[in-house]
Amino acid sequence: MSIHFRRAGSGEPLVLIHGIGHRHQAWEPVFDRLAAHHEVIALDLPGFGNSPVPGTGMPADMAATVAAMLPVLTEWGLERPHVAGYSLGGAIGLELAATGAVASATAFSPAGFFTPAERRRALAILRMLRANSRLPTPIMRVALRSAYLRALCFAPLMARPTLLDVDRAVGDALALRRAVGFNAVARAARDYRFDCLRLADAAVQVTIGWGDRDRIFGVHQAERARAGLPAARVVTLAGCGHVPMSDDPDLVAALILETTGAVPRAQGPDPSMAA
Repeated sequence: MSIHFRRAGSGEPLVLIHGIGHRHQAWEPVFDRLAAHHEVIALDLPGFGNSPVPGTGMPADMAATVAAMLPVLTEWGLERPHVAGYSLGGAIGLELAATGAVASATAFSPAGFFTPAERRRALAILRMLRANSRLPTPIMRVALRSAYLRALCFAPLMARPTLLDVDRAVGDALALRRAVGFNAVARAARDYRFDCLRLADAAVQVTIGWGDRDRIFGVHQAERARAGLPAARVVTLAGCGHVPMSDDPDLVAALILETTGAVPRAQGPDPSMAA
């Protein structure tokens, strides 16, 4: 596969994976913080961002997605890197952890803990956002200069959408419009559930963070992760939405770096844990 990516920093490698319809720039709010401790690779998944659809077509399901990712990591010279992802990317990170291919996994609002009805609702919201992104680009650019309209458009994804600047808002909207892999991934999600038993014997540090204002995958899904993955650290992120890097970059970076072992974990209960 031809994969577009941004790579910077030094140290143990850390791969960052975005969600459906997004792009590697989703990690910009935390990229430099992470690159101060790791060699960081933020990638565009096939069919998203600047990565084309593979010549053989989009992977048919999650198993095929993970199988396609493994040789990419080898090609990049990464032996058991750390991985962090959100939504679709969070699920991919957990699946990679289950294979033992990564040293640690930090997953934010990962897919695969939803019910069929919750999955349908989430995809309906994302399809609505994608439909809105088809406005003529000049009109969309003018509209997104309004802080009010920017907040309205991105509220399903972020708890603090006013923190998103105009250029990133336009870029994200265009990435969603041009996401040629969107429909294939949405179809593959119909039968997807994360199998927690696959992680039971994996010697991998796993952290799951869930925004308490996640409007795509409700924070109640974190309880299913807690029940299914008792060895994992499951943290509720106060004041964060589905894409928490923009809402609280310090908190997100700290959670990733504590999971990779680059910084010590704070003593006592997690300050972000919901009561």
